[in-house]
Amino acid sequence: MLTHEIQVNETKYSIVITDQIVNQVNNLKSLYNTAYEDPESFEQVSAQISSAIQEITSSVTPEANDNHLDGLIQEIIKIADNQAAEVEKQSKEKIKKKASKKAKKS
Repeated sequence: MLTHEIQVNETKYSIVITDQIVNQVNNLKSLYNTAYEDPESFEQVSAQISSAIQEITSSVTPEANDNHLDGLIQEIIKIADNQAAEVEKQSKEKIKKKASKKAKKS
């Protein structure tokens, strides 16, 4: 869990990126992809997209105004993606270290 500050226009927001937020961001990205790949489904998923955005932004302080939602969500997605990439990188490094330790023992 990391706290991030995000500035949108002149307003600074703060959010704690938890596993739940990351999962909600991934869900939102999946919904965006669904709407993009199948424009006819947009009406069906638009309510889910709105709900996901509301869930994510409910963790932001101060409360986000409607004019900042797009920029705020974009920044939160970037943060979650960067955090996921860092976790994956650390995981790969651990695997490499274990593999090199086993190779040295042989």
